[in-house]
Amino acid sequence: MSNLVLYRKYRPKRFDEVVGQEHVITTISNAIENDLLSHSYLFTGPKGSGKTTIARLLAKRINCEKPKGKEPCNECLSCEEINSGRAIDLIEIDAASNRGIDDIRELKQGIRFAPTRLKYKVFIIDECHQLSKDASNALLKVLEEPPSFSVFVFATTEPQKVISTISSRCQRFDFRKLTALEIIKKLEKIVKQEKFKISKEALELIAMNADGAMRNAEVLLDQVASFSPGVKETTKQEVQELLGIVDISLISKLLVFVFEKKPDKAIEFLNEIIDKGQDVNELAKAIVEYLRQLLILKISTDLKNPLFRDFTEEIKKDLQAQAKNIGENEIRKALKLFLEAQNKTKYSSIPQLPLELAILETIGD
Repeated sequence: MSNLVLYRKYRPKRFDEVVGQEHVITTISNAIENDLLSHSYLFTGPKGSGKTTIARLLAKRINCEKPKGKEPCNECLSCEEINSGRAIDLIEIDAASNRGIDDIRELKQGIRFAPTRLKYKVFIIDECHQLSKDASNALLKVLEEPPSFSVFVFATTEPQKVISTISSRCQRFDFRKLTALEIIKKLEKIVKQEKFKISKEALELIAMNADGAMRNAEVLLDQVASFSPGVKETTKQEVQELLGIVDISLISKLLVFVFEKKPDKAIEFLNEIIDKGQDVNELAKAIVEYLRQLLILKISTDLKNPLFRDFTEEIKKDLQAQAKNIGENEIRKALKLFLEAQNKTKYSSIPQLPLELAILETIGD
């Protein structure tokens, strides 16, 4: 197990190990316990939010030989086969690479046969929105009159692309992005288990840059752990340098110079950041995001807005102070100019030039 990447090594084996998605887990667990299992489910939500993980847990629980209440036992032969990926009655299909009518015909032929060993034959179709129209239509008859021993789980990041005739035949569950706090709690458990030396600030930074996905956070933590394997405690600054993450405090300081109309200091500070190895495109993106947050905070002073839920108290204070002292029109003007600059940095022969011009035009008249 030691050679496994973290997101595989710490993939939940029980429902209570899943971070977030309580609404999905509660409904599915109750349905299983009360013998109200549906023959088809549609799991929708952002990547890394646990769709495939919960689909596997569903398959494991309904096939468990000695379930412990709502949880699988993880001890019986069925559970062991599913945990190790050896269960031939659990069929996972990547619709991105198996999207054609011929692939679905093979699946339909396999559905007719009873499970080899498990109680239920479970089909997990990932990225199901990529199935061709013909392939999707070929599934309809199966979904209308499925064998009693079959369960389908469709997973997608783009539910609007799933044809209505399929989605209407499924129980739909919408997965949400995780908060930074939820991600941090799981990362702390992993760090403790793996005996990694990493500061809490560094973990917060990883969580804030995981885009609400536990898998993203675990991949980032894996990368950081490889950088400093137990020699010394990994700091926030080292994580920023390693992963190319923009420090929000630097953006805040840069914009202080801009809104105080100090073009020389603003451009000098911008080039200092870039000279230290910061990617210009990521920097431009971070400036635009920061200005967007400033504008929203200017319109509504509610820091409980989901937009700010992943911020530390220090960052929230900086945002509040700036929003209080800068006019809404100034922020809007800066946001438009830096948004244009962000689009131009990708093609400019001098990458930081569009940002320098945006600084000068924002200070302008």
